Amino acid sequence: MDRTKKIVKVSIIGILGNIILVGFKAFIGFLAGSVSIILDAVNNLTDALSSVVTIVGTKLASKKPDKKHPYGYGRIEYITSLIIGVIIIAAGVSAITSSVDKIIHPTQPDYSVVTIVIISVAIVAKIILGIYFQKQGKNLNSESLVASGKDAMFDAIVSTSTLIAVIIGLIWKDVNIEGYIGILISVFILKAGAEVLLETLSGLIGKRIDDDLANALKAKIEAFPEVLGVYDLTLHNYGPEKLIGSVHIEVKDDMTAHDIHILTRKISGDIFQEFGIIITVGIYANNTLDEEAKDIKEYLISLIEARKEILSYHGFYIDKDLMIITIDVIFDLSTKNISEIKNEIVEKMKEKYSNYYFDIVLDTDFAN
Repeated sequence: MDRTKKIVKVSIIGILGNIILVGFKAFIGFLAGSVSIILDAVNNLTDALSSVVTIVGTKLASKKPDKKHPYGYGRIEYITSLIIGVIIIAAGVSAITSSVDKIIHPTQPDYSVVTIVIISVAIVAKIILGIYFQKQGKNLNSESLVASGKDAMFDAIVSTSTLIAVIIGLIWKDVNIEGYIGILISVFILKAGAEVLLETLSGLIGKRIDDDLANALKAKIEAFPEVLGVYDLTLHNYGPEKLIGSVHIEVKDDMTAHDIHILTRKISGDIFQEFGIIITVGIYANNTLDEEAKDIKEYLISLIEARKEILSYHGFYIDKDLMIITIDVIFDLSTKNISEIKNEIVEKMKEKYSNYYFDIVLDTDFAN
């Protein structure tokens, strides 16, 4: 069974489970005249709607690439997560309105032992659904399912609050905390919606590459004996199942075009086979074979390593025909005076090696 079919199957299970819970809670809520139980049922209804949105989004995201969208439609899944977040927040706002009205115009609900039993069963059911959704979401790399799983776990907390209100109402008949419990439920709903929105928006804006993945990719590439270093790893996400990126490797400058072609093809092929990532490999040549180049590099690196704002460096190369020395440096993203530091290093290099032009290229800290 492919990924899309598995996500749809999990979502259908969620829809059925939530609809059953909606029916039970709504029936008991209206029977008891309890706003907190009715709001709990509405919350479950939004969960069912979220699962419907997940199915539609997953189906659309699985469309094959075409001329207009050559990278495919995978990012639709992120839009799906955004919609789910909006649905959750809308439910939270509606819940607050109803709860405030209940505080202003209180009515005494009529609870029974059956109410406690049904809500208790609902709590257990939501915990099971939450664990199931999150586990399947992680296995299938589906943010929508993970979001639904988190929401279900919040629902279990919400239902527990409702259960407390019911128990208090049964013990102390004159105590009515329905509206206040409803506001508490609303806060949980809004919190869950905000977390889903923020997580999804972070992915759309562009998040840092996961450290474990970055380390695994670099380790795979560094295992090739011809590779002297791995740098500039970048990955772009076009859906949970499609990553495209690039990387630079350092090799000896006496390698032939044939040797480099074979090596880069092998690296790209192995990365795709093991990680499913399409990656382009660029080259940095290591030309520190003569003593002058070694001395220049050693001095330049001493200047760079003296600056705590610089995280790393790579790509040192001397073009003796043009008398240009280049090196890439990566500054901490919080550094404010990058140009000033760069100019200081260049000036010190010119004092000692005035016959060369120095080009310090500023790289971005994309990955670990």
